[in-house]
Parts: sequence; structure tokens; C-alpha cells
Amino acid sequence: MKRLILLAILGIGVISCTTQKNTKQMDLPSEWKHTTNIYEVNLRQYTQEGTFRAFEKEMPRLKEMGVKTLWFMPITPISQKVKKGTMGSQYAAHDYVSINPEFGTLEDFKHLVNEAHKMGFKVIIDWVANHTGWDHVWTVSHPEYYLHDEDGKFHIASGMDDIIELDYSNPDLRKAMIDAMKFWVRETNIDGFRCDLASWVEVDFWEQARPEIEKIKPLFFIGEFDELENPEYGKVFDASYSWTWMHKTEDYYKKNLPLSELKDLLQKYTAIGDQSMRAWFTTNHDENTWNGTEYEKYGVIAKPLAVFSATWDGIPLMYSGQELPNMKRLEFFEKDVIDWNGNYQMADFYKTLFNLKANNPALRGGDAAASTHLLKTSADDKVLAFVRKNGKDEVLTVLNFSKEAVSFTIDDENAAGIFKNVFSGPVKDFAQDKSFYLPVGGYAVMEK
Repeated sequence: MKRLILLAILGIGVISCTTQKNTKQMDLPSEWKHTTNIYEVNLRQYTQEGTFRAFEKEMPRLKEMGVKTLWFMPITPISQKVKKGTMGSQYAAHDYVSINPEFGTLEDFKHLVNEAHKMGFKVIIDWVANHTGWDHVWTVSHPEYYLHDEDGKFHIASGMDDIIELDYSNPDLRKAMIDAMKFWVRETNIDGFRCDLASWVEVDFWEQARPEIEKIKPLFFIGEFDELENPEYGKVFDASYSWTWMHKTEDYYKKNLPLSELKDLLQKYTAIGDQSMRAWFTTNHDENTWNGTEYEKYGVIAKPLAVFSATWDGIPLMYSGQELPNMKRLEFFEKDVIDWNGNYQMADFYKTLFNLKANNPALRGGDAAASTHLLKTSADDKVLAFVRKNGKDEVLTVLNFSKEAVSFTIDDENAAGIFKNVFSGPVKDFAQDKSFYLPVGGYAVMEK
């Protein structure tokens, strides 16, 4: 059975991201992971056609918006046995080394990756290593690759009866999984993997797999796990999820928790250090479908949280349709196309944030040269304010996390000098004026 991993939090102190980098971390020789953002592509719901070729037509728009990395939800065929709904779950694979015909052909995907690279995108694919669907080819050719119950039946994954779990104590299974991952790097030239439920798979598999796969080319690995709960996985992955933050911010908004609880949580994330990064997000495929849009979950602080995701230390993660914004829950097992109305109201908002993230050294994620400092304000129960610094470069972010307009001052030694608001243009000289006003849902991002 899968090992239980004890919670390990590495201490609490003043936030300052100057921790020495872990020399064991497998860094990319390139710099792009420190300045990237990730855009999750739900191909099924993206266009009426739901194909690679149809999505290619959207890539110029996404490039203009400042998107850097395209993450495609699973592109492998879907198991038909015990499938959910009429179309099934993309996370219930029938075969690891072929394409879901719903999306097109292998040649279509190769073409997409080629075109994406020409436009400057990186491309990563969702990798579902923990489990397969009930009619995966291995269930017939290699049933020994799976966990079995006492009665000999395949072991159903916790809470999800359309998938069955693989057995990572089997060295042949490990080799077959690594070979399958190599296939996509070798054949399609992708740039990395988003690893689904990464902490449901033994960490020593990832430690074995990554260097073996990277014999082909350096890759980017983001794992779906929270490093506060699974710290040992951070030594393998470039980035991880911030599930604890996502749940705590929803509770903060809906249950009127004190803002100090969010600040304390940020202290804990920062204590992890710079050997890995967090991906910050307000929605994704799971959250949108099962728990609601970011506006259902966060109400008036949805936009301030999106600003936080792009300016705090780490990587901003965006989901298909947020640039509209998308105000509906998308079906998971049925065709339910995003209502693209041609009016991308949030596109300039994300473009401003993504370009700042890409170009200002103060916002480099996972870089020990970039430090993060929470700022003292006269409204610390309503406002989250912080500055990120890297040499002479500084970015100051101020967020209204309350449900009312707020006037306040920032009187902190880490907020000094002259800053320009990247959204609206006004200049603030802290030597002359330390006062702020933010409406409900208000935010300010300023660079020196």
C-alpha cells in the first residue's frame, strides 16, 4: 500500500526568501522556469471541435496575453470500461503511448508542439502515473503491474471507482512507466510533465524516473502535491501545488477567518526555501467542476488572489477561460464548451501580470537572490502587502482581502523609494506619501 507521509513543516520566521539552494535539486540549465507561468488547457472544452488543430488557432491570442507554458490535460486514450458519463475521464488511461482520438492524431500533437515552440511556448503534458482505467492494455498484458485486493481483484483508487492503482513495488512496472514517459519526450519533444497525484506514487519512483528520462533532454516537472504535507517530494520536482493555501483562502473568505492565519501559512510555505517552487492558483479543472468557479469560492477577493498568484514567490497557474472570465462550472465527463464570447475582459489584467513576472527580476520564482517581505500596514486585519526584491529591482503588491473599502498607510522600512503602478500608471514616493485607498476587490502592483 502507499506510504503515509507525515506532515513536516520546516519552521516559522520572518519571511525572507534567501534560503540557500538545495544542491541536490536537479536544476534546469535554462532559466525559463524562474520566470514562467502555466496555462492549463482543457482541450475537450476549449473548442467545439475539441482538437489539437482547433486549439492551435488560439495560440496567437495566448501568446499576446503573455502565456509562457501550455499544460495539456491528459492526451492519452480514455478507458471505456466503468467510464464516467458519456465521454469518460481523461485521467482514466487506456494506453500510455497513444493519442486520444477525440483530440486528433499523434501527428497533430507533434505539429502543435512544433508550432508552440516556434511561438516561444513551452509545452508540458499531464502524466497520470498512479492509476489507469479498467481496460488499460496492461490489465491484459501485465496484470502483475497492478495492486490487487485480497480477493485478487484490481484495487480501486480511493474515492474513484473508474480507476485502478498500479504497484510500484514491481520493478518491471517502473521501467514500463519510465519508457512510456520517454516516448512522449522523444517522439513529440515536450518540455516536461505535470504529474497527477504525484504523492500517491512512492517518491523513490520519481527519484528514479526523472534522471533517466532527462537523459533525452532537460525537463520541467511540476507535481500535484503540497510540499507542506510531502516535503521529500520537493527534492525531485521543480514546483508543487499550494493546496493548503487554496483551501485556507476559501475558508478565510467564507468563514471570516482572521487574515493573520493566511500570513502565518505564508510563513510556513516560505520556510520550505528555494529548492523548489509553489504554483499558486484560484481555480483548475478539479476546482472549477466540483467546487465552483473562483468567483463562487472567493467572491470579491478573487482578483486580489489572482494578483497574489502572479506576484508572490513561485509560479502563477491559470485555467482555461479565466481570461473571460468563465463564470460557469464545466462538466467533466461530458462535452461542455467554454462560452467564448470574444470579449476577453481579463486578458489585459493577466497580460500585465505575466509580463511583469517574466521581465522583472524581483519576481523570479525559486531564486535565492529574490527576497520576499511582508509589510506592516495600519490595516493588517484587512490588507496583505508585500515587497519582493532582487538587487535594485523591487515589486510592491497591496491587496484588499476584506469585504469593504479600506484606507490605510504602509510604514515599513522595506517600503521605501519611488514606485510606479503597473496597472494605472501613478507614481508613489514613500518619502512623501505612505497612504493608500483600495475599493472592495482592490489591488495595486508597483515596480521601482
